[in-house]
Amino acid sequence: MLNADQLLARLYALRKEYEDDPEDPTYQALHHAFMFISYHMSQFKEYVQQQAAQEQEQKEE
Repeated sequence: MLNADQLLARLYALRKEYEDDPEDPTYQALHHAFMFISYHMSQFKEYVQQQAAQEQEQKEE
């Protein structure tokens, strides 16, 4: 699983693909998701770590 910084970088790259049309709903969704996550990075990192731990537990079962 990607870490939080890598996921945010992927989201940023996707957002850049759509930035030529700021009225595009896809761009707006990606932009707002990117901004929200970047403002709440500590919580996002915690969430990603929890999800990674859950995935690991499921693999071990």
